Amino acid sequence: MKTLDTLAFDNRFAGLGDGFSTHILPEPIAEPRLVVVSDSALALLDLAPHEAQREVFAELFSGNQLWSDAEPRAMVYSGHQFGGYSPRLGDGRGLLLGEVLNDAGEHWDLHLKGAGMTPYSRMGDGRAVLRSSIREFLASEALHALGIPSSRALCVTSSSTPVWREKQETAAMLVRLAPSHVRFGHFEYFYYTRQHDQLKQLADYVIEHHYPACLEQPQPYAALLKAVLERTAEMVARWQAYGFCHGVMNTDNMSILGITFDFGPYAFLDDFDAKHICNHSDDTGRYSFSNQVPIAHWNLSALAQALTPLVEVDTLRETLDLFLPIYQAHYQDLMRKRLGFTSAEDGDEELVQRLLTLMQAGKATDYSLFFRHLGDQTPAEALKVVRNDFVDLQGFDAWGADYLARLDREGFEQSERQARMHAVNPLYVLRNYLAQEAIAAAEAGDYEPVRELHQVLTRPFDEQPGKQHYAQRPPDWGKHLSISCSS
Repeated sequence: MKTLDTLAFDNRFAGLGDGFSTHILPEPIAEPRLVVVSDSALALLDLAPHEAQREVFAELFSGNQLWSDAEPRAMVYSGHQFGGYSPRLGDGRGLLLGEVLNDAGEHWDLHLKGAGMTPYSRMGDGRAVLRSSIREFLASEALHALGIPSSRALCVTSSSTPVWREKQETAAMLVRLAPSHVRFGHFEYFYYTRQHDQLKQLADYVIEHHYPACLEQPQPYAALLKAVLERTAEMVARWQAYGFCHGVMNTDNMSILGITFDFGPYAFLDDFDAKHICNHSDDTGRYSFSNQVPIAHWNLSALAQALTPLVEVDTLRETLDLFLPIYQAHYQDLMRKRLGFTSAEDGDEELVQRLLTLMQAGKATDYSLFFRHLGDQTPAEALKVVRNDFVDLQGFDAWGADYLARLDREGFEQSERQARMHAVNPLYVLRNYLAQEAIAAAEAGDYEPVRELHQVLTRPFDEQPGKQHYAQRPPDWGKHLSISCSS
């Protein structure tokens, strides 16, 4: 294990030069206090949990102190935001402090969010507030625990530094971990500014450090797009299967690694509604739950456009055509598992779609708890319990009969079926009202609810004694909360 004093840095992205990022120091915050920390994220840096108890921990991970080998850089990129192209975005309130090299040979970006103004802050103050920092921390770690590819969150620190949004709030900082912070928007920036040499340099960098297998292909840059497409398709399939709404799928929020990235107004579905819009700013529903699949494809098309100086257009189009079949294969496999199936049959896709149509018609079916309760008892008994949430009872009974017949062909005992279903159907999910309650306590100076909620979410599939209230349906006020992008 390492200590805070012995972390090893290998700042590869900084080596690309000033055309890709700007060296800038973080602006300190007053009286940094540790709010919450992820032990499993600490382990990625070879740090033991007790390192977080050191006084210097909050100083380092709030940017008030720096390691001598850290090299803070604000990245430059662009992107399509709500379909319109923004030519110059960049890290407006974040800094890549450096890349930590752990004992396993893995590189982890240390990214400080809320670090103050950078050349890319535009009209912003470069700060993050406590509520948005807590929301991203909880989401990153909750998605990881569910098996959904995501950036990680190391810790949140609060302060006494005031910032203004709709009202006065306090500044906070989040430390995010990821193998890379390169986005689709990085490629778009160099493409639209006609810096094609730098575009190639960036593509070579990403291939060398993150997709080395592409070098073995006849067309490495085409292979890069295909690899990114495959990872993105799997990520979005997991979002859809588990009812996660990202809320702001701009191309500058899409990771080149196919991990969930830049959490803003996200939500997990409560009652199932395919048209749910979790972003208060999304007036047209561009990023509604049902639109996430076509938008992911659209974003990949934007990335492909940026690669046209390196790859023939026909090859890019052929690659893009792979997205939907790859997505469907992952999604159907996940939904089979959620329903307790271990094999594939031709009618499975129709069975899933009929279920979602019934859920949509009723709009009273808790998406997460439906699958959990479906595995709690024998299939026939479980169907009687979940039946009460449906409006079209005749339609549900017909679906239930087909579901029972499908399960009969699987031939497993109930105990084995229950264990298998509970291993993929969470009892605890990060509902917006739970996050809001924890945030309200933290804003009042009590960090224990955030820490407890985080601990519960690290084991979403395991029933945890005394934590039953985290597994309940949300109250009416807590359903379908709309969150703004403001942080």
